[in-house]
Amino acid sequence: MHTLAPLWLWSVFIVFVLLALFVDFVVLKKQGAHEVTVPEAIRWSAAWVALSLAFNVLLWWAFAQDQGSAVAHTKAVEFLTGYLIEKSLAVDNIFVFLMIFTYFSVPAAYQKRVLMIGILGAIVLRTVMILVGGWLLAQFHWILYLFGAFLILTGVKMWWAAGKESDLDDNPVLKLLRRLLPVSHDYDGEKFF
Repeated sequence: MHTLAPLWLWSVFIVFVLLALFVDFVVLKKQGAHEVTVPEAIRWSAAWVALSLAFNVLLWWAFAQDQGSAVAHTKAVEFLTGYLIEKSLAVDNIFVFLMIFTYFSVPAAYQKRVLMIGILGAIVLRTVMILVGGWLLAQFHWILYLFGAFLILTGVKMWWAAGKESDLDDNPVLKLLRRLLPVSHDYDGEKFF
């Protein structure tokens, strides 16, 4: 049984994500630096959730036309499950962003822009990781055990560090970035570089 989505649906999904990012960046540019209010954040969140649910309906319809309602139901539930898991993990990321914004004293007016750049970077890095990881798994099946060991080691390290204050001044990645890049300690409007 063929259960991959048709090529046109993948195209719609990719165009949708790129269009959503474009709209978000254009709206961000037009609004300029401003503090996002709670009602504004709720409206944006509701809009993105509604669009994701609409895509799930389109996904169900595409599979129902091509492979029947049983496969369509399974794929729609898989998408919704993945979406809900991703949404719940995003809530966890909020605390990480708050910690970073607080540490670097990012003014509230610039936080949305910093967040958008971070999301864009995460999308690019995830895409690369998925493509490279998928290729590696296809070439070397044993690497799955290596990935599993890495996840277990990371989990143990996170458990061990739970509750301890993290000092970003001693972070080796930040130290390296400060040595290699012209990092400013002051803000110059909305400029990143």
